[in-house]
Amino acid sequence: MNAQKAGGRRWLLKGFVLAVIAVVVSGFVLSGCTRVSTQPDEVVLHYAGGIFEPIKFEECINPSSGATLLGPGDTAYSYPFGQRTFDFSGMGDAESKPLSVVSKDNVEMTVSGVATFTLNTDCKTLQQFHEKIGLKYGAYYEDGESSGWRQMLNIYMRVPLDRAMDAASQEFEWRGLFNDPNVKQAWESRVGVLARQFIKASAGADYFCNQNYAGVGECADISLTIQKPEPPEALVSALAAEQAAKAENAAQLQRNAKVRTEIESIKDLVKVLGPQGAVLWQAIQKGQVSVVPVPQGSNLNITPPNPKP
Repeated sequence: MNAQKAGGRRWLLKGFVLAVIAVVVSGFVLSGCTRVSTQPDEVVLHYAGGIFEPIKFEECINPSSGATLLGPGDTAYSYPFGQRTFDFSGMGDAESKPLSVVSKDNVEMTVSGVATFTLNTDCKTLQQFHEKIGLKYGAYYEDGESSGWRQMLNIYMRVPLDRAMDAASQEFEWRGLFNDPNVKQAWESRVGVLARQFIKASAGADYFCNQNYAGVGECADISLTIQKPEPPEALVSALAAEQAAKAENAAQLQRNAKVRTEIESIKDLVKVLGPQGAVLWQAIQKGQVSVVPVPQGSNLNITPPNPKP
């Protein structure tokens, strides 16, 4: 009987110990878990695994999702969802200074503008982007900040854009690019075609989509807003001086034409009135001679005005 009681106590003690261990383990597991909620402009990649197991992709957590439980050792990578820009104006917080291009006639010019796009957040595509590019540059966000997003854009957005603009500019002369709207429009169209090709080739896939892309459907092309190429200030000044000279020449031609017309008019007067009559006629027209009607039979003395000094 005593042996049975002793055995029962051992089983009770063993059960108590196991229960305590289970509670401790459970507490440890729960303490290693995290919860992730996404903002409307955020998509998260969830990777499972840790120290004791291989890391593997688990799921995409869509924007505006409620709390998702991540296990111990799991990792979440946040990327922007929605419209983003690559600003190469060189102003304020712009991602890049203006780009440099060379025209067909070998004039170096600068171009500023903005590329508007959306990161392709199709789950499979975003996973590929993260594993191929995002991890390499640290382009994902943590606490609203990213150490590598700007660096990534300067490599996969700026370099292809610079290449596209330079290639397109080689097809036009600088004067047309600077002050001919038709040439600028043709240049912009050419830049757009080349930029789409070069950006995709650089990244290896359609990772950058049109600003209206919402994660499903056609990716479409990014949008470019670019200013006209600006030549060096010396050329702008020279062009302004050239235009001023052309305007002065045109004005002089008009003055010369007016003089020729007046000469022809004088010749006609001489033919009709004779030299003295022509002079008198011009003096009358200029107000240098006054004509006063004299009634017949009247005695009138006219004293001419003193000439002006």
